[in-house]
Amino acid sequence: MSAHRSPEQVRASLDHPIIDGDGHWVEYTPVFAERMRKVVGDKGADGFLASQRRIPDSLQQTIDQRKARGVAMEGYWGRQSTNTRDRATAMMPKMLYDRLDELGIDFGIIYPTAGLGIPRIADDETRRAVIRGFNIVTAEFFEGLEDRLTPAAVIPMHTPEEAIAELEFCTKQLGSKVGMFGSSIARPLQVTKEAIAKGTKPQVTRHAMFYDQFGLDSDYNYDAVWQKCREIGMAPTFHTGGRSFGLRNNPSNFTYNHIGHFAAAGHAVAKALFLGGVTRRFPDMRFGFLEGGVGWGCQLFADLIEHWERRGAKGIAYMDPKKLDRKLLRQMVDKYGYADFAAELDKRDGWPMKEEDELTGNVPVLDDYAACKISKKSDWIDLYATPFFFGCEADDRMNVTAFGRANPFGARINAIFSSDIGHFDVPDMLMPVPKPTSWSRKGSSPKTISATSPSATRSGCGGRRTRASSRARESPRRPPQSCARHPPAPPRSNQAGRRSGGGQGRIPTFLLTNGRVKAFWTSVSAG
Repeated sequence: MSAHRSPEQVRASLDHPIIDGDGHWVEYTPVFAERMRKVVGDKGADGFLASQRRIPDSLQQTIDQRKARGVAMEGYWGRQSTNTRDRATAMMPKMLYDRLDELGIDFGIIYPTAGLGIPRIADDETRRAVIRGFNIVTAEFFEGLEDRLTPAAVIPMHTPEEAIAELEFCTKQLGSKVGMFGSSIARPLQVTKEAIAKGTKPQVTRHAMFYDQFGLDSDYNYDAVWQKCREIGMAPTFHTGGRSFGLRNNPSNFTYNHIGHFAAAGHAVAKALFLGGVTRRFPDMRFGFLEGGVGWGCQLFADLIEHWERRGAKGIAYMDPKKLDRKLLRQMVDKYGYADFAAELDKRDGWPMKEEDELTGNVPVLDDYAACKISKKSDWIDLYATPFFFGCEADDRMNVTAFGRANPFGARINAIFSSDIGHFDVPDMLMPVPKPTSWSRKGSSPKTISATSPSATRSGCGGRRTRASSRARESPRRPPQSCARHPPAPPRSNQAGRRSGGGQGRIPTFLLTNGRVKAFWTSVSAG
């Protein structure tokens, strides 16, 4: 926590709300499962309990056993213990609600812990029962807290029909405003299916999968899902992990597996949505990628542009093998005396490797960016910088890259303030709100931030520029007025209008809820 100011003091100095775009609660599994049993039966409850065995089952094995079986080392001691008060806060939404003022947070979007992995349950019937029961019980735990907390509903994405059914249920029956969408869906390859039929063990076949990211080469067309999100006014967010398989499957070191895994999963689905033309076909949609930071988002933005310069239609045309000047090539070979090269070229009519050079992979269009239909610089802003939002923990030093001058076209990449309270990487819930002040003290906060209006916002589905209200509420507990299309503005602290002395910079944070993306500016102290 800042040595200078507490979360309450930071909040009291602001004339705008602080929105937590990604806090967590830690479901108390024994009680949660039994509540699920009452609403969806044994299939959902037992399936939920089975889904929670991955980590303890891994930790019960030796390093040699995990290595032999291709099982990753998982994180031990991941729940708060020394800080018992925070452990209780993470378990009980009512206690979190009561501590929001102390934490400096006006409104919190709360993501699951036990529910993070349930979109990947392989069995269709079990997955649907688990997710339906999970969403119902979660809504029950947060009932009556809606003016300051909203839990993310889990949205399965194995098929568009499954996703749409859960979206309609959660928004109509549970009043959900935020959806945590599955991604990196493991689809067994044909050879994997054949191996399974022959009795090959699951710990072997699980490594032979195609991970579906929806935008490219999916078995299904997910445009119907994005259209449904547009209709109900919900911005899809992704909180998918990328560890325990592939390049993050070390049997002895959890940190090796953990670093970068959320970023890797977000990177995969963001690339697919962009290259698959989803942001072109749905220009008013907004997408959130959580807990991986924004550094990778800036890198991906630059990488996509640089690859487009080489692999877009114009760039790749420069590499057309037919443009090779065979006569000039042979002259160069003769000049430098490579006789064996010359002899081989003579056999090939001057073509070095025609049988390989002309291969194109049988793709219909020789342009990896064809679906994006990029024709001008502003397309990059419209198709990437505007619709994509990146969840940033407060202590992530790479957050400043979102506002750096190195970003192509001077773009500012959308950074969402994400406390990650409830998880091991936040040892004290009082840390996240004051933490960004260290950026300004260390001189790493871009000077241009302080010149940006704190009332500027970007709406989610409509794409219109609006202005955020600066009126403070009479009470932080006052229920908001809302409608289905436009959610309530978060409640304000009683001290909302006061400001402390000292220089101020502003760090933008964003709220994705009910289809609208509102930008708020979290001030940072220079003193």
